[in-house]
Amino acid sequence: MAVLTYRDALNAALREEMHRDENVFLMGEEVAEYNGAYKVSRGLLEEFGPRRVVDTPIAELGFAGIGVGAAMVGLRPVIEMMSMNFALLAIDQIVNAAAKIRYMSGGQIGCPLVMRGPGGAALQLGAQHSQAFESWYAHIPGLKVVMPATPADAKGLLKAAIRDDNPVVFIEGEMLYNMKGEVPDGEYVIPLGRADIKRAGNDVTIICHSKTVAPALNAAKTLSEEGIDAEVIDLRTIRPLDHETILASIARTNRVVVAEEGWGFAGVGAEVVDVIQREAFDALDAPIIRVHQADVPMPYNKHLEKAAKADATKIVAAVHQVCYRN
Repeated sequence: MAVLTYRDALNAALREEMHRDENVFLMGEEVAEYNGAYKVSRGLLEEFGPRRVVDTPIAELGFAGIGVGAAMVGLRPVIEMMSMNFALLAIDQIVNAAAKIRYMSGGQIGCPLVMRGPGGAALQLGAQHSQAFESWYAHIPGLKVVMPATPADAKGLLKAAIRDDNPVVFIEGEMLYNMKGEVPDGEYVIPLGRADIKRAGNDVTIICHSKTVAPALNAAKTLSEEGIDAEVIDLRTIRPLDHETILASIARTNRVVVAEEGWGFAGVGAEVVDVIQREAFDALDAPIIRVHQADVPMPYNKHLEKAAKADATKIVAAVHQVCYRN
């Protein structure tokens, strides 16, 4: 089993799928000559040529529209956004074209497109470049939303997304690209819609995704030293959401903390809480606690930015609330 960085795992997935299916191509800002803003597409131009690795102008609405059109006629475009913050400029093509064309055509026209790129906060990129928009996309019928937290998941989920016959919004963690981890060799595909238990436990369930997985695991380690055995569930796919794994865990632990990078209001955690209270209310021994970004635009000041983010300390405090509640 190879040890790869998160970015190299994504690169391997792209390379393998482009070899497997000649209809797969990559398009976006700086993906060709520059090897990608985060070097995810390193070496692909030399291997597949400029017809399948296509540099675009800084015109997100335009090249997203080209991708939607290409998908409608049978190609499988992978559209790289330099930042998912910039995808706001392409929102009409994503929401009003890609997400709706199968439904509005009565199933006659599909849109097998992947829109991928880094989302959420990094380090001092300011309010306009630090936003977690997964709940926006998950709100839209017709879109699938995927957020890998590890190199293995990055590879397996991207391969599945490229093969899916529906539009997939694939949001990568900007702070995860250098993360290293074991990635299975050969054909490795993770079905969309399946969460993963990153750590088994019996006392409390911590539900998280993307960049909150590592803080949740760190929190679980701290809690174990106090005698609290925390289970950590990585959602991996935001839509469709894996109800079965969530509910099975809660049936064992009876306590829940939900952690996410984005804002709390109408966030992914709100949907998770709704699922739990509808389908597992009687299993709960304490109210569900959510951990999320402070309800402000992300500050630029590094101390304020750190204070605004969800982290392991806040997750530990939330677990204490649900475990020690009288």
